[in-house]
Amino acid sequence: MQYINLGNSELKVSRICMGCMGFGEAGNGQHSWTVDEENSREIIKRGLELGVNFFDTAIAYQNGTSEQYLGRALKDYAKRDDVVVATKFLPRTNEEIEAKITGQKHIETMLNKSLENLGMDYVDLYIYHMWDYRTPLYDIMEGLSNMVKAGKVRYIGISNCYAWQLAKANALAEKEGFAKFVSVQGHYNLIFREEEREMAKLCAEDNIAMTPYSVLAGGRLAKHPGETSKRLKEDDYARLKYDATAEQDGIIINRVAELAEKHGVSMTEISLSWLLEKVTAPVVGATKLNHIEGAVKATDLKLSEEEISYLEEPYVPHRLVGVMAQNTASDSGKKQVWTAEK
Repeated sequence: MQYINLGNSELKVSRICMGCMGFGEAGNGQHSWTVDEENSREIIKRGLELGVNFFDTAIAYQNGTSEQYLGRALKDYAKRDDVVVATKFLPRTNEEIEAKITGQKHIETMLNKSLENLGMDYVDLYIYHMWDYRTPLYDIMEGLSNMVKAGKVRYIGISNCYAWQLAKANALAEKEGFAKFVSVQGHYNLIFREEEREMAKLCAEDNIAMTPYSVLAGGRLAKHPGETSKRLKEDDYARLKYDATAEQDGIIINRVAELAEKHGVSMTEISLSWLLEKVTAPVVGATKLNHIEGAVKATDLKLSEEEISYLEEPYVPHRLVGVMAQNTASDSGKKQVWTAEK
C-alpha cells in the first residue's frame, strides 16, 4: 500500500479509502444492498490487512449504523492512532431552523452523536456533507472550528460543493482564523469528469486533497457490458445518475474492458489506476472482500500516457446529477431548492 499526506493536513492516508456507505442495518436505510455487521467486519479487517488505514462513513448512512459497525470493528482490529476516520454531517433540518437551533449548535450535536456511534473521542476528518443554503457560512465555519479547538475533530473537509463555494469558505476561514477545509469529496470517475473544470484546478493550486466518491460509477466501471450485480439492479440512486448517459458512457466502459484484458487485470484496477493519477485517495465502496482487494491492487498498476488518453478521449460533457443537481440556491442563497434530474 502507498500512503500520502491528505492535503495540507498532517494525516498520512492510504491511497485507497474504504467507503462504508454499504455497511449498515438491513432495512434501516435507503439502500437495499447494504451488508450486515458480520460481513462488514470481515471487509474492514481485510482492508486493514492490506494496508488500508483511511475509512469514510457518515451519520446519514443507515441511520448511524454504518458508523456503529465501523467503530466497533476498528476498536477490535486496529489501534486508534493507526487509522484515519472520516465522517460527515447533514444540513440543519426544518425543525431545527424553526426552533432557531444555530449552525454551531447543530454541528456540535451531530458530531457528538457520530462520536457516540463510533465509540471514539475524536474523528480525524469531519466532513460538511452538502452545502446548507439556509445556514450562514460563518456559522458553519465557526462551528467546525470550535470542534477542532475542542479536540473532537483534527481536520475538516467538505463534500458535494462547487469550487467557488470551497474557495469562499476557505477565504472566510483564512480571514477569521478558523480551521480550513483540507479535502473535498466530490463525484468523480472516468464517466463523470465535471470536477476537472474548476475543482481539480483549485485543489491543485491550494493543495486541497481530492477524495472522490462514486469512483466506479455504482459498479459500471467494474463490469463488462451486459454483466450485472445486485447493486446495479437495485441502486435507484446510481441509475438516476448514470442511465441517461449510458450510451456515450458505454464507449469508455468498453475501453476499460479492453485495457483490462490487455493487462490481465480487472476493470476495477484499470478504472482506479486512471483515477489515482488525478486524486489523493478515491473512496471505494466495499460490500464484498474482492471489492477492497481489487481496489488495493490498482495502486500497483501504472497506465501509460497513451492509455490514459485512450480512456479519456471519448468523454463528453455531462449534466450535474445526484446531490449536485440539487445543490441549487435561490432567493440569494436563503432557501434550499431541490430539483429532480430527469
